[in-house]
Parts: sequence; C-alpha cells; structure tokens
Amino acid sequence: MTDLHADMTEAQSDAPSTGGGSPSGRSSPAPQDAARRQTAALSAFLLVQTVGTVFFVGDVIGDLREDPTSIHFLFEATVTMALVLGVLFGAFALRRTIELLRAQEAALDVARGALSDVIARQFHAWALTPAERDVAFLALKGLDVAEIAELRGAAQGTVRAQLTRIYSKAGVSGRAQFAAFFVEDLLGEGVGPAV
Repeated sequence: MTDLHADMTEAQSDAPSTGGGSPSGRSSPAPQDAARRQTAALSAFLLVQTVGTVFFVGDVIGDLREDPTSIHFLFEATVTMALVLGVLFGAFALRRTIELLRAQEAALDVARGALSDVIARQFHAWALTPAERDVAFLALKGLDVAEIAELRGAAQGTVRAQLTRIYSKAGVSGRAQFAAFFVEDLLGEGVGPAV
C-alpha cells in the first residue's frame, strides 16, 4: 500500500465512466449523459423527418406529372421544400452537437489530467509522505475517516492523525478548506499562498 493514489488513479482510468459518483457507489447523471440523450433524440427526430421528406418528395413528383400548375401542387412543393431544408438544418445541428460533445469530452479529459497534476505538485510542495498523500487523495475524493481506514487497513485514529498532519502542512483548518484549496485553485482563485 505504498502508493494507493497511483493504484486508484490507474483503476479509475481503466473503469468505465459512470458519470461521476459518490463514495457510497451512487452515481449522479453527468452532463455528458444528457448531451448523449439529446444527440440520440435529435438523431431519431432527424430520421423521422427524413422519412417524411422522402414521402412528400415522391408525392410532389407524382403531383408534378398530373397538374404542375395547381394550387395543391404549389402548396405541397413549398411544404416539401421546407421539409428538405429542415432535414438539412437538422443534419447540420446534429453534426454540430456531436462535435461539441467530442470537444467537451476532450476538454474534460485534459482538465482531469491537469487537476491531477496540480494535486500531485501541491502534495509534493507540502512534503506529504506517501501515506499522507494516499489519505489526502482519498479525503479529496470525499471518503470519510472510516472509509479511508477500511481501504488502507489502518485504524481510524491513525487516519485522523494523518489528516491532522495533512491539514497542518497545508495550512488549512479542516476538510472543507482542504478541498476548497484545490477547487479554487482550479478556478484560478487559490485560497492559500502559492507554495
């Protein structure tokens, strides 16, 4: 158990994404899941619209043979043209949504890596021991003292003592300030002095 942080990071990257979650195993819906549902709905709508457009194009061609000067033909031709434009616009919107989703996923991957680097550098700057780094990382992930102790095979008192040393080295008073240090650093407004 010399480097639980590295083992957990590796396990996270190998595990399928569940859209986030809590230490208790419950997951919450992620924005990417909503975007994927939106893309699927837009794709289904576009498919139905395309089928309708094909039907109306066939109907307009049939009407063109019968009486190309009738008001009925002109009306159907106009509606069909609007449907064709709607399909083209829908295809463009779908393509743009897919590109945006891919760009957001790529940016999120970069941000995850950047945050991991920021955390590792800060742990090094605070001179945390490997055991303290493991405990600090698990605390940042939201695990409580009992969960950390169980994962590490340590006594809860040991974990509490390690957390106290971590908070002292970080210059914070508790878990909330410890987590806020990294969140605000990620947002560009670090609470503590730059170390």
